[in-house]
Amino acid sequence: MPKTALTITKDHVIVAITPLLGGARIANIVVEGEGAVGCILNVNAVEKGDREALAATIEKAISNMDGVTSANVVMTAERTASTPETSKKGNSSAPPKPAPLAGVKQILAISSGKGGVGKSTTAVNIALALRAQGMDVGLLDLDIFGPSLPTLLGIEGQRPSQNDSKQIVPILAHGMKVLSIGLMVDNNQPIVWRGPRVMGATQQMLRDTAWGPLDVLVIDMPPGTGDVQLSMVQNAPITGAVIISTPQDLALIDARKGIAMFEQMEVPVLGVVENMSTFACPHCGEESHIFGHGGAAETAGNIGASFLGEIPLHMDIRRLADAGTPIVSEDSSSLAAKAYSAIAEKIAKKLS
Repeated sequence: MPKTALTITKDHVIVAITPLLGGARIANIVVEGEGAVGCILNVNAVEKGDREALAATIEKAISNMDGVTSANVVMTAERTASTPETSKKGNSSAPPKPAPLAGVKQILAISSGKGGVGKSTTAVNIALALRAQGMDVGLLDLDIFGPSLPTLLGIEGQRPSQNDSKQIVPILAHGMKVLSIGLMVDNNQPIVWRGPRVMGATQQMLRDTAWGPLDVLVIDMPPGTGDVQLSMVQNAPITGAVIISTPQDLALIDARKGIAMFEQMEVPVLGVVENMSTFACPHCGEESHIFGHGGAAETAGNIGASFLGEIPLHMDIRRLADAGTPIVSEDSSSLAAKAYSAIAEKIAKKLS
């Protein structure tokens, strides 16, 4: 008998699966489009041998609900230290903070309010600049629909492996552990996924990967402030966020939205970077402010955030990025590489 057409909500799902949870806890639920449901379960308190069966039972229960067209259940489990304070607050209704990643000291989110502002190129070069300062650095590409790290780092066609613990083993590129959905799918095919599947993939790349030991994991966040971004902020123990914007007003409007999202989730905004700030003529050296100038610094000042610096609009940044040899590693003496390094130095001080 066909299921009744019904608008499904998070509350419907919670009510339906709560009796089945046992020791598991609902970490997040996303309902997307015409009834596609994604559920993240924290299974810390469930015996390891029982987890797969529990996930299958809950996924089946969600699939059988009226109004559900597809269901995806993802498990997450991390060990957390027990303290007298946490024991006393065990019955608190406040949502718990995200569990730390094993072997990862700090997580840095590189974000932007909109696409096309050079966020991924900036994330790669900041990560390399942090490594040049002596840090063990990992780089995670969470831009599921537009993964660019394989191209930017020259690792297209490589595939991550799996260790004996069934964890994903990242690719080693330019001395960093790197993972991107672009390393797992055909780069010529579009990724046409609904929100729950995207959410599941991001959680698996974050939680089911052998990242450690790392001083810092740099996350290239997807642009915007939608449900996937919100879910990631809720479920990853982010130390701080850096916002990338170009100087024009339209980009800055979206940058402010991104800043507001992190502030609402109580994630410190470490600062704002103005990308494509100036263009120097390669023939006469005259500087032009093609997209305006100083808008990011003004925005940072208005909200009380740090202005971390400016990155010029330079052909070598684009050329070396397309070649898979980022400018920080290929031409560290250039003005652009020094700009990235100066920003990374400020970020490192804030992280420490």
